[in-house]
Amino acid sequence: MITHTTHKQNLLLTGVAVRTTNEEEAGTNGRLPKLWETYFQSNLPSLPGIRNPYYIYALYTDYESDATGAYTTLIGHEINDERAQDDNNLEVVVIPESKYLVFKTRKGPVYEVVAEAWQEIWDYFKESPEDRTYTGDFELYDTRNYDPVNTEIEIYIAIK
Repeated sequence: MITHTTHKQNLLLTGVAVRTTNEEEAGTNGRLPKLWETYFQSNLPSLPGIRNPYYIYALYTDYESDATGAYTTLIGHEINDERAQDDNNLEVVVIPESKYLVFKTRKGPVYEVVAEAWQEIWDYFKESPEDRTYTGDFELYDTRNYDPVNTEIEIYIAIK
């Protein structure tokens, strides 16, 4: 499932965000499905200043501690300049420069493969020689050939 490691410079993202925990998301009152709904109603990809509108980022950042604590999820896009989003009431977040382990899901229904992948990631880091930094992890969706029942995504996990 790990495909490679990579190094990325700072990324500037804008989008809709919510604060949650994995415990909340495992229950019936998870906030992420509603966040995705808000994103799809936002028309965000067509706003000025959006880079590569076909790439959707689901960013996990501002971790309280680790995978067991609260974190912020932002669903959105990369932008060139923070000022581009001043009038849109959207969150703007900088993902710091980092080294990443890149995990690729199997092909299948989006909600199923993403949940499976995160479980594998959590299990991997229980025994891993790498340490997570919890500075900004993200799922990357390429919508150019997107099929929600047969999708494959990459998940980038920031490491030391």
